[in-house]
Amino acid sequence: MSNTELIIEERARDIGNFMVGRLLPFRRKRAVGPFVFIDHMGPAVLDAEHNLEVGPHPHIGLSTLTFLFEGTVRHRDSIGSDCEIKPGAVNWMTAGKGVVHSERTPDDLRGTSKKLHGMQIWVGLPKELEDCEPHFTHVPASDIPAWREGDLDLKLIAGEALGKKSPVPVHSELYFIEIKSTKPQTVSLAGRLFGESALYILEGEVYVEGQTFGPKQLLVAVDSDLCEFKTGKNTTVYLFGGEPFPEERYIDWNFVYSHKAVIKRAVKDWKDRKFPDVPGDDGYVPYPGTK
Repeated sequence: MSNTELIIEERARDIGNFMVGRLLPFRRKRAVGPFVFIDHMGPAVLDAEHNLEVGPHPHIGLSTLTFLFEGTVRHRDSIGSDCEIKPGAVNWMTAGKGVVHSERTPDDLRGTSKKLHGMQIWVGLPKELEDCEPHFTHVPASDIPAWREGDLDLKLIAGEALGKKSPVPVHSELYFIEIKSTKPQTVSLAGRLFGESALYILEGEVYVEGQTFGPKQLLVAVDSDLCEFKTGKNTTVYLFGGEPFPEERYIDWNFVYSHKAVIKRAVKDWKDRKFPDVPGDDGYVPYPGTK
């Protein structure tokens, strides 16, 4: 019996002036553990006249995790955070009852050619924390646990697993792991994970039960306890998952919550400009379809 429940192909999505590869949600798999949304951003080279311009937009009921492979993004939010994220670091923003943030090219990179490549992830909040006060944490790359197991290089970007714990202040039982292999080898994590799990292939190849999978594919496991696969040369994968919530999470635009009525109210509040402003950034991203 195969342990691969579902194979999800990356699908292009336009988020304004930038194209991303949407992985989750998917019509047959709305979430993996507490992970409800994953975008693969880039890789892209922006010339001197083009920049990342994701203006102020709102969130409720979730935490965002930004992780870059290349480039720099300036994050600003309505609670006063103003931070540049660089490759290997983690920006973790918990929206709770409501936050507004923007993501733009830093001022010193405008007018230059620059690269941008990374992942933007949303993690649902436990029901009792959906209305918590918003907060933001930046964890530098040097603080992310990194180690070797045999010929594998691993990082625990967020959560707790494999005997390690990331300093990213998550709110539920989860893991987000980077695995790099320079040569073909078997990776066995059987019995070392929990909950639901999925494997995203960034580069290289993965072989599972006689099948070959390559970049931009997401494999969702039937049973995380049986997680085992083989890598090709120069392969990088991201393994994420954890314990799913007992209640369904609904998504409308940038809002995530366990009750549709709360999301509906958040949509109206954003249209009525009742969310807080982002200091230093007076942009505004309208709700889709707003005239």
